[in-house]
Amino acid sequence: MIRHILMIRWKDTFTDEIRAKWVDGLEKMQGAIPGLIHLSHGQDILKTEKSWDHVIIADFISVEDIAEYNTHPAHEAIKPYSLPNAAELAYVDFEIPQGQEHLS
Repeated sequence: MIRHILMIRWKDTFTDEIRAKWVDGLEKMQGAIPGLIHLSHGQDILKTEKSWDHVIIADFISVEDIAEYNTHPAHEAIKPYSLPNAAELAYVDFEIPQGQEHLS
């Protein structure tokens, strides 16, 4: 299993209206994108100086599934909300060995 983590810091242009559309699109991805096992996300609640604003954690069967996710229409549909409004993005993708999925 491959875990994809994305952290975002938003610009002031990321309004509540845009956020609602973006979150709706995120939630529609589960079950719509082949190879996507699970997707969770959340807005930071501590809001410290070092905090990021939002995190997405998505689990995939394979690296190839991440490539499909990146260009899938359900993912493309939220990019107009997120990309112009993202001040910073940080990604990490790592493998979770078979049999250790329950530990994650």
